Amino acid sequence: MQMRRLGRTGRQVSAVGLGAWQLGADWGPVAADDARQVLAAAVETGITLIDTADVYGDGRSEQFVGEALAQPAGGDLFVATKLGRRVEQRPEHYRLDNFRSWLDRSRRNLGVDTIDLVQLHCPPPAVYADDRVFDALDTLVDEGIVRAYGVSVETCAEALAAIDRKGVATVQIILNCFRHRPLDEVLPAAQAAGVGILARVPLASGLLSGRYDLTTSFAADDHRSFNRRGEAFDVGETFAGVPYEVGLAAVRDLAGAVPESMTMAQFALRWILDQPGVSTVIPGARDADQVAGNAAVADLPPLTAGQHEAVRSVYDRHIRPHVHHRW
Repeated sequence: MQMRRLGRTGRQVSAVGLGAWQLGADWGPVAADDARQVLAAAVETGITLIDTADVYGDGRSEQFVGEALAQPAGGDLFVATKLGRRVEQRPEHYRLDNFRSWLDRSRRNLGVDTIDLVQLHCPPPAVYADDRVFDALDTLVDEGIVRAYGVSVETCAEALAAIDRKGVATVQIILNCFRHRPLDEVLPAAQAAGVGILARVPLASGLLSGRYDLTTSFAADDHRSFNRRGEAFDVGETFAGVPYEVGLAAVRDLAGAVPESMTMAQFALRWILDQPGVSTVIPGARDADQVAGNAAVADLPPLTAGQHEAVRSVYDRHIRPHVHHRW
């Protein structure tokens, strides 16, 4: 597994990580044994970074990650969690006493005294301009509650505001073959500042796996059913904000550029890893085979210039009008 520096944390982490949202909730049912097998497969394949959040299944995901940390092979894991989405999204909630309370809960779930990385979980825009928020995060580092902090963002403007904060170690942002805007400013700014980039929603909620069509159905408790128009949270988190039918057409168009040696999902993940400034990509997985296929991408050769141009062409023709101006 290729290792990369995770920004201002100074830590080396796997180029391919594991997103653990689906182990908690909002992706249809995932049995406890399946969640444990996914985490075990991640460790076995050399994945060292696990991304979770206190709100994923109201702590369920963190608890599974905590079980993995407690295993003999769990000592090499770097865990990033998030806070702030378990309460109403108001800037005044982002204060030190709440942070301490929320992180006490996360530390219990994870079974650790110090959390490797905590990220503000897509906070209200006003938070980015509030010095008190970042002073509080600095205090948590000084107290040994967390080793480093970052921000998970919705928009490129939010990412740039976070990068300007000297204490921010990482920025997590949606980046995939259907989301190119971060390439323009965010990745160059992060590189210049030494801020790590975690690329989330790398497969556009599975669209870029190439396995879906117009007949595909999703469980009622899967956000791909209940959040297609942003009914529960930012619509950009579901299919990367791309209308489902548009995404299917784009995937069909892109399929011709995928070499026989790769799956569509591996092609999409490799495209992300090829982007300068990306520290790690964090696809989710529902079983051990998906974990292994994702992890293998770190050892695949970079895409060719022609393949990168094919991705850009598909984005410009199908996707750009729907997302580029929004996030």
